[in-house]
Amino acid sequence: MSAVKLLKKRELNMCTVYKNGKHHTIYIYSIAFALFFIILNIHSAPVFKTNGKWVIVIDPGHGGRDPGALGSFSQEKNINLAIAKKTGEYLTENLKNVKVVYTRDDDSTVDIRDRPEIANRNKADLFISIHANWAKNKNVSGPETYIMGLAKDEDNLAVAMKENEVILLEEDYSTKYQGFDPKSPESYIIFTLTQNVYQKQSADLAMKVQTQFKERANRNDRGVRQAGFWVLFNTSMPSVLIETGFITNATEENYLNSEQGQDYLASAIYRACHDYISDIDKMSNFSIADKVVMQEDRPDAGKTVQKDDGIVFMVQVASASARTDIKPGNFKGLTDIIEIPVQERYKYATGRFSEYAEAVKYRRKIEEIYPDAFVIALKDNKILPLQQALDLKKKN
Repeated sequence: MSAVKLLKKRELNMCTVYKNGKHHTIYIYSIAFALFFIILNIHSAPVFKTNGKWVIVIDPGHGGRDPGALGSFSQEKNINLAIAKKTGEYLTENLKNVKVVYTRDDDSTVDIRDRPEIANRNKADLFISIHANWAKNKNVSGPETYIMGLAKDEDNLAVAMKENEVILLEEDYSTKYQGFDPKSPESYIIFTLTQNVYQKQSADLAMKVQTQFKERANRNDRGVRQAGFWVLFNTSMPSVLIETGFITNATEENYLNSEQGQDYLASAIYRACHDYISDIDKMSNFSIADKVVMQEDRPDAGKTVQKDDGIVFMVQVASASARTDIKPGNFKGLTDIIEIPVQERYKYATGRFSEYAEAVKYRRKIEEIYPDAFVIALKDNKILPLQQALDLKKKN
């Protein structure tokens, strides 16, 4: 039986909340049933970045047979694609440690369930879905960025419903989406029962996007919001859905279709990604520039790309019961140190290699300053027994 059908069969309690003079009915389910969905959808949030290459999946909303929202002279799908491609160009041209993957790079139809799957399949670090908004009130303008969560007001729910409606264009959508009806408020209860463990990271990226829109692109800031978007519900990485502006506002429609407008919006999204990546890298004592220089200067540069098996070899140089500030002075001049929390201890490692032999070679290079250093293996940010990692490598 589908998840949504199960929801409809469950006994539920109802309470009414009054807000702005209106009453809203909230459905409260048993804790056990909520935990069922949480267990099904939980993912492990990354502790640190073990691979130097960031994969960013950019999703131009709609496309092909689905035009998206309609303005007075333009279609949303074309705006989304133009901004998405400009964003990708900014990222690849300016950040050497970023790989961009598009869910579509032309006017093709991509089912909504396939979009997050493309991100998951490519082991993306970020998922960015780009859209243009629609409203009955033609005076409304400005971008807003969404993260996955419970719609806190009717406007947010309406946006999610509008974007999810594309599901209805697909064949056998009821089976594909387990009975989910994008036009039924009851169907959105499924999104209230799950807590996305990437919500904090997603919110951080979303805030950076909105800041750039406001301060650099001089747009009307409508803020960070949350709602139940199917395309965000199934991603296993920090994810945002960006509404770049309202196609139903005459002035903004012209802006969204202009070369300058698209360029400003794309560059704002790029800068937000740049700042987000820089913040994450600083946690491991890396900057974007440091990472590129380090790999170019090392004799074994170009051999440290992590393979699809997810296993990376590093050289552990220290271990302590208390945290140590990650700076060159504390690690004999090494600049590529990362911290690995293991139970009540903190391990510190250097180097990133896809092959064990390369890590051994690197250990020999630093053994003068760290004679007790040794090679360790990691997979999914967790230390693996070395022999187990080597056996997995052989199988692949």
